[in-house]
Amino acid sequence: METNAHSFLARERIPVLMRKYSLPCVISLLVGALYNIVDQIFIANASYLGSYGNAANTVVFPLTVIALAIAVTIGDGCCAFVSICLGRQDRDTARLTFGNAVTLSVISSAALCAVYLLLQGPLVTMFGGTVNAETYCLAREYFLYIALGVPFYMFGQAMNPVIRADGSPRFAMISTLAGAVANIILDPLFIFGFKWGMMGAAVATVAGQLITAALAVWYLCHLKSVRLDGSCFRLKGHVVARTVSLGVCSFLSQISLVAAMAAINNMIRKYGALDLIFGQEIYAQIPMAVVGIVMKFFQIVISIVVGMAAGCIPVVGYNMGAARKDRVKSLFTHLLIAEALVGAAALIIVEFFPRALIGVFGAAGESAYYTDFAVKAFRVYLCMVVFACVNKAAFIFLQAMGKAAASTMLSMVREIVFGVGLALLLPRFFGLDGVLYSMPASDILTAIISAVVIALTYRQLDNTMRN
Repeated sequence: METNAHSFLARERIPVLMRKYSLPCVISLLVGALYNIVDQIFIANASYLGSYGNAANTVVFPLTVIALAIAVTIGDGCCAFVSICLGRQDRDTARLTFGNAVTLSVISSAALCAVYLLLQGPLVTMFGGTVNAETYCLAREYFLYIALGVPFYMFGQAMNPVIRADGSPRFAMISTLAGAVANIILDPLFIFGFKWGMMGAAVATVAGQLITAALAVWYLCHLKSVRLDGSCFRLKGHVVARTVSLGVCSFLSQISLVAAMAAINNMIRKYGALDLIFGQEIYAQIPMAVVGIVMKFFQIVISIVVGMAAGCIPVVGYNMGAARKDRVKSLFTHLLIAEALVGAAALIIVEFFPRALIGVFGAAGESAYYTDFAVKAFRVYLCMVVFACVNKAAFIFLQAMGKAAASTMLSMVREIVFGVGLALLLPRFFGLDGVLYSMPASDILTAIISAVVIALTYRQLDNTMRN
């Protein structure tokens, strides 16, 4: 096998590499995001589920993110480490990293599935499922089947960046797309045809995840850059440590989102109960359902942002390993500009077309209170989405450069210190509106810190190039 199979990463024009690697990654993540979003769209448009089903979906969503957090820790960490190893022509370590990633994903997914099945009730309650009885029952039903599919979901998500690291971003995209298409076909069949309700939505999702996982298994038997044997799957401490250290930023960005969603859901439940309108039993689920919808749109935006940045990981890692810091700097600049443009497009949509977004999620059958709160939520919660996009790009790029500490610090500050802290603090002064204000406030404060870190990174790259 040619040892310079990836050397084009140090020669090809940066915009060309961004298109080649980022576009399939964006599509993969968008398609992955569609699993939960498509469920919510069909659930919302089923008259027998409506906003209660939407609220139940919102309750379970953070629990799927926990599974994703563990999966991307393994997958993104492996992708970054393998790319650096290939840049250094160290194929033995790359081979071990591939195999260890497979083993880690299998063990961790089985463990999480067991925890979910044992603690269904307490977990649904923890994430705000007790807003009313109907929401709680629907959330329990949906969560049971989603939990059973966790091993397939995590394996597919963990292997997706691994496949990209092997130089096959298109296959990574196709494998995710195949599962999502199956989900889109089965959702209306199970929900409207068979009347399976929340169970139908969950079973359709798990069926799609199973297809993606099966395609990942097939690809692992046909890797391009290395060949795996039994010894690769035995865990090695130094390989696991390096993989996890490079993937910890991805973990924290996802798991801290879970903490923020838990805080937000519980603040919605607490301060919604004190609201004149939403304190009434018949309307109690509306704020949680609406914020869940806003988060789903934001998830689409972030999937594009993360896809663009994560798609660059093999390019960054290879050029770092090959000591091409000039190309790393150029790629960082191109990425930040592209992410800001994505944020600007999203801002225009949420500020000028919120009613169109709400209509997709079944607003026609809901009260005026639902629509009014949803318009307000979109416009306030996402008013600083440009900063959110640039912040996320900076976190991931630093991770790809091997700067795990800086990347982790920024993620922790954004999601835990600001994301959770402000979600708990602002409602004390502004009631239910404080939940909406917490997002833009967090993004503004994080952007100030990110600007400093980005400037220091540029200076460091410049100094390295001069030496």
